[in-house]
Amino acid sequence: MDRWQGIQHVVVVGLGITGLSVVNYLQKYHPSVNVRVIDTRETPPGQEQLPAGVALHSGSWNVAWLLAADLIVANPGIALATPEIQQALAANIPVVGDIELFAWHVDKPVIAITGSNGKSTVTDLTGVMANAAGIATAVGGNIGVPALDLLAQPAELYVLELSSFQLETTSSLAVTAAAFLNLSEDHMDRYDGMAGYRQAKLRIFEHAQTAVVNADDTQTYPDAYSGRTVRFGLEQPAEFTTAQHDGKEVLLANGEVVLPTSDLSLVGRHNVANVLTVLALLDAAGVNYTNALPALKSYTGLTHRCQVVADNQGIKWVNDSKATNVASTLAALSGLTLNGTLYLLVGGVGKGADFTPLKPVLETLPLTLCCFGRDGDQFMPLHASAQRFDTMEAIIASIRPQLKVGDMVLLSPACASFDQFKNFMARGDVFAELAQRYA
Repeated sequence: MDRWQGIQHVVVVGLGITGLSVVNYLQKYHPSVNVRVIDTRETPPGQEQLPAGVALHSGSWNVAWLLAADLIVANPGIALATPEIQQALAANIPVVGDIELFAWHVDKPVIAITGSNGKSTVTDLTGVMANAAGIATAVGGNIGVPALDLLAQPAELYVLELSSFQLETTSSLAVTAAAFLNLSEDHMDRYDGMAGYRQAKLRIFEHAQTAVVNADDTQTYPDAYSGRTVRFGLEQPAEFTTAQHDGKEVLLANGEVVLPTSDLSLVGRHNVANVLTVLALLDAAGVNYTNALPALKSYTGLTHRCQVVADNQGIKWVNDSKATNVASTLAALSGLTLNGTLYLLVGGVGKGADFTPLKPVLETLPLTLCCFGRDGDQFMPLHASAQRFDTMEAIIASIRPQLKVGDMVLLSPACASFDQFKNFMARGDVFAELAQRYA
């Protein structure tokens, strides 16, 4: 089936990294197609990299272009409910995303991952282990490299992180294995409610040979599915889970011991669940991960996501600067095991959030709460140990003389960063630099 038959005019809506990848893909693989770009921003990022001959309309919509198109490729940030997109759909003009174009083209196995939290770590680690197992694997999608750019790589396997936004415009992605990690409230400005958000994510299973679901979160289960289902979980029965063996907690895959969880460099119970998901996905894709276990044990996580940036003199420094909301910080704290004191760094721009859900969790931990940034005061009532500082540097300078073997210094701020930093990456980089300096 040639999906490109009859398609002569394509309009790409939204430039940036993804839009540019779509334009470059079309020029490379479908050079006879006329490509035009619409971006409502006055100076869209990537416009200087547009190939010669590709027309750009910026600063507003161009409905005439939309209605003259045979196909519209929309950036994930553009909601299908946008009136101009609805006008095109009413005129029976198909609207797809870059992942749908990838699905039309790809001829190798694909693993896909979605979820409210943890999907970047699962995607990255799946790629790391598959490559370590000897399978040439390309990783991208909603993380790192746009999916269409991956097609230029000599890959035997593709691993994609997919957001709900990307899945909205994807209908024919056939995957060897797909995982839906968890569901928590997010993007409610885009959806009518949780049901709509969940349905968007469930689209990942539409053409999946194996559905990997969270036994501890039944919202991840497909409503109707005829393929194979595999569960991961820490509490409810699952094929990929944990168990006690010879006095140690171990990872268990289909009843077989993989390795003790203490061998993992990753921090937090949520990351144990993430590892179980990775094992389930690789198993479903037929990847023998036995040779990749050294890579699993040494994996410290993605930058700024519960990443161990220093481990010296028995003191662990963990950068979780990506935790810009309460749910992310709760995930980092879940099931945390410590031999000493946890020095938790919180604060920044709270975005009107309610931080009180942290209080009962903080009360269970051997904790010193270090509050900083614009909204640091809002954290002070959450724990008796709370101390107020102006900056992260001031915190580290104060606590460094007290640190001892078994302690952990964790930056998991539950806030945005733009009061003191350009972005969460810059905040994490400063923390990592301080950790290296003082470790």
